Amino acid sequence: MRKALRWLLALTVLIGTLGTAGAATAAEPDATGTTDIKERLLAIPGMSLIEEKPYTGYRFFVLNYTQPVDHRRPSKGTFQQRITVLHKDTARPTVFYTGGYSVSTTPRRAEPTQIVDGNQVSMEYRFFTPSRPEPADWSKLDIWQAASDQHRIFTALKKVYSENWLSTGGSKGGMTATYYERFYPKDMDGVVAYVAPNDVVNKEDSAYDRFFRTVGTEECRDRLNGVQREALVRRAPLEKKYAAYAAENGYTFDTIGSLDRAYEAVVLDYVWGFWQYSTVADCQDIPADAKNATDDEIWTSVDTISGFSFYTDQGLSPYTPYYYQAGTQLGAPTIHFPHIEKKYVRYGYQPPRNFVPRSVEMKFQPYVMRDVDTWVRHNARHMLFVYGENDPWGAEPFRLGKGARDSYVFTAPGMNHGANVAGLVDKEKALATARIQEWAGVAPTAVQANPAAAKPLAKFDAKLDKRDAELRHALRP
Repeated sequence: MRKALRWLLALTVLIGTLGTAGAATAAEPDATGTTDIKERLLAIPGMSLIEEKPYTGYRFFVLNYTQPVDHRRPSKGTFQQRITVLHKDTARPTVFYTGGYSVSTTPRRAEPTQIVDGNQVSMEYRFFTPSRPEPADWSKLDIWQAASDQHRIFTALKKVYSENWLSTGGSKGGMTATYYERFYPKDMDGVVAYVAPNDVVNKEDSAYDRFFRTVGTEECRDRLNGVQREALVRRAPLEKKYAAYAAENGYTFDTIGSLDRAYEAVVLDYVWGFWQYSTVADCQDIPADAKNATDDEIWTSVDTISGFSFYTDQGLSPYTPYYYQAGTQLGAPTIHFPHIEKKYVRYGYQPPRNFVPRSVEMKFQPYVMRDVDTWVRHNARHMLFVYGENDPWGAEPFRLGKGARDSYVFTAPGMNHGANVAGLVDKEKALATARIQEWAGVAPTAVQANPAAAKPLAKFDAKLDKRDAELRHALRP
C-alpha cells in the first residue's frame, strides 16, 4: 500500500471529482420543513438517478453511484455502480442486500427487510454489467474491492438512513455479506447470510461427494444418476441434436473450446442442478427408466435442469466475473461420478479457468478463503448463517468457533438453495427472527421478553417478496 500521505492525497482528488459528478445538488427543505427523499439521495456526491418506479407504501429508486476502480488508488479512475433503494422511512432500519451478481431493477424485498419492516439498499456487484469499469482491469475484481464498494455506499447513505443497518444476501450474496463483515466489521449491526458456500481448501472437496451419496432418497438418486449416465452413453446422437440447436440459435463455443466440452459440462451439472433448485417431490418428473427413455426425454430432462445454452459463449459471458472470482479467490467444487464408467467421462468437472476467455489472466490465491474462515470462526458477532439440508452448496458451510458471539448456523430441513428463515424449524425460526429484529433495533417488547413470539413486522407481499425467477446455472452459487 502507498504511504498514508500519498493515499490521502489521492482520496482527496477523488472526492473532489465525485463532488461534481452526476446530479449531486444541495437538498433544500420543502414547504413543510422536510426534504424529499429523492433530493436527499441525489445530494450525495457521485449519486445520480436512472429512474424511479412507483410501488405502494415505498419509493423505489434505481441509481448510479460513482466508485473508484481501485479503492487503494482512488485517483486511478472511476466507474458507475448501479444500486437500488427501496425507501420506506428514514426512521426505520435499513437492510443492505446483494445477490453477488447483477441487481434487479424491479422492486423486491429480501426476507430480513420484511422481518424488520425497513428500507433496503441493493448493490450490483462490480464487473457485472453495466457496473463494469471500461476498460476492465480484472485484477481489481476481488472480495476486498467489492467490500470497499459496500463500505463507501454505506458511509454515504448512513447520513440519510441513520438507524441500524443489516447486511444480507443469498448464495454468492451471502458470501459477499460475510466478506464485507470480515473487512468492515464496524459498519453493520448484524449479518444474515443465506446458503453461503465456504470453500476453505479448494483442492479438498470430498464433502460434496459425501453429500451426493446420501441426499434425498435412494430412488431419487438412482433416477438422476441413470439419466446423467445415459446422456453420456448417447453422446453421439444427442450431440448432433446439440449442434443443430446451437446452429439454430447462433451459439458458439470459443471460450470452453468445443461443443463436446460444453455438452459434457451441461450433463455433469445435471444432478447438482437438480438438488440445488428442486426437491424430492420433483423426482416424479425424472425418467424412472433412463435406459428405455427416448433421446428426446433424456435431452429434455437435462436441458430443463442444466440448460444446454449455458456453456455457449453467449451463456457464459454474463457470468465471466463469477468464474473469474471462483478461479482466483472463491474456489470451486470438484465432484466425482462413481455411477458412470470412466470411458464415458472425457473431461470431468472443468475448472473455472475453462469458462473465462483466455485473454483474461487468472491466478488462484489459496490464502483468501482461509483468512475469511478463520475470521468468522473467531470473530463472528451478530451473524446468522442459514443453509438448506438438500442444497449441495451447503456441504461446505461456514462454522462458528469459541470466539463467535451472538451468532448462529441453522439448517432448514428438506430445503434447497432457496432456504430461508421461514423454512427453519419453529424454535430456530423464532430465535432467528428475534435476533434479526434485535440487531436492527426494532424488536417489540413482547419479543424481547419472549423470542418465541417473534414474527416478521411487515405483512407478506406476493409481488414484493417474490424471488426473481431468473435463469440460474447449476454450478453457480
